[in-house]
Amino acid sequence: MTKVQVKIPPKLVPVFSAPNKRYRGAYGGRGSGKTRTFAKMAAIRGYMLAKGGQSGLILCGREFMNSLDESSMSEVKAAIQSEPWLAAHYDIGEKYIRTLDRRIEFAFTGLRHNLDSVKSKARIHILWVDEAEPVSDKAWLKVIPTVREHNSEIWVTWNPELESSATHQRFRANPPEDSIIVEMNWRDNPWFPEVLNQERLDDKKKRPDQYDHIWEGDFIRVVEGAYYADLLTEANLQGRIGKVMPDPYLQYRIFVDIGGTGAKSDAFTMWVAQFVAREVRVLDYYEAVGQPVGAHMQWLRKRGYEPGSAKVWLPHDGSTHDRVFDVSYESAFMSAGYDVVVVPNQGKGAASARIEALRRLFPALWFNEDTTKPGRDALGWYHEKRDERRNIGLGPEHDWSSHGADSAGLMAVCYEPPRGGEQESFEPEFQL
Repeated sequence: MTKVQVKIPPKLVPVFSAPNKRYRGAYGGRGSGKTRTFAKMAAIRGYMLAKGGQSGLILCGREFMNSLDESSMSEVKAAIQSEPWLAAHYDIGEKYIRTLDRRIEFAFTGLRHNLDSVKSKARIHILWVDEAEPVSDKAWLKVIPTVREHNSEIWVTWNPELESSATHQRFRANPPEDSIIVEMNWRDNPWFPEVLNQERLDDKKKRPDQYDHIWEGDFIRVVEGAYYADLLTEANLQGRIGKVMPDPYLQYRIFVDIGGTGAKSDAFTMWVAQFVAREVRVLDYYEAVGQPVGAHMQWLRKRGYEPGSAKVWLPHDGSTHDRVFDVSYESAFMSAGYDVVVVPNQGKGAASARIEALRRLFPALWFNEDTTKPGRDALGWYHEKRDERRNIGLGPEHDWSSHGADSAGLMAVCYEPPRGGEQESFEPEFQL
């Protein structure tokens, strides 16, 4: 029997050598070599299956694929051609890849619009989903049971974007027991090319807010063009995101953006801060969807933000009755013993005013890293909606990040610097 040596990144050796694994995968940043390696190993597995007398498919899927140009076909072809011994066992055409004996064939499909056709494909030995980050939970629930041959496997490779993604939740946050999935970044690729290294260094210097996501496999913390992207990067570089302790003698200030109690309601968010001289200590962040006001106050009490030590600022609709429970947030918080300020409607341009106020205040913000992360993610994502055809801005994009950004904006609108030597800021006066 002839033996061949296949060189792959050392970090992926245990991924492919581990026996009896249903799931194999890798996630991380650009230049790690994970996609090319998985393409090569898929071809090797195809060769081994054919030599073992098996027939069927190796199915390569992506969430979106309108043509073969958008598939993994070019990666598989390049991987096969990089190993002369392997290329000798494959028939490669413009629109097909198969072993010379035609036992094993590669198929390529998009999962978003072709799930039913995937279900009809026979004898899938390996399903490899590349660029798997956007694959929905619905797609995973449908496609996984189609891979049901004896000893069949599912391979997953992706660049992380959101912690809430179905792929992250299924394969990284709570991976299956019969899986081996590793993180791969540029430094794990022994053949990382110099041309990519120059791009990496350029991104590190000129686009530090995007660098960790692109090259280090981090989630997207800031969106290009986001209102607070540069300010969050600056805060991190200046050490203003770390361990921030509360002052036990100062009042906790709770700034709220209200949601609703229906299943499809907007999120209810709260930032907890203290104003210490000209420093704003941002201590905590809370977000919930569809919960009654009692649940929000229970969280405040559990964290030690009790009536008497904490004061609540609500947006102008805080005095409006909730549709489900027919009670206003203002009356509910007051009944629980909290001091409450309802900030009057700022009228037309209120969203822009909050954004500008928060941008001005940002250099004074110190974030407690562990407890404000979801809120900082919202600030990093909050961005302008644009008409790309006319290249004009249409105001803030209303999405999942809006509510955390709005409550932070309320904090900025309500802030006034201390006068003279006083410790805390005075309450702002509003013209009604």
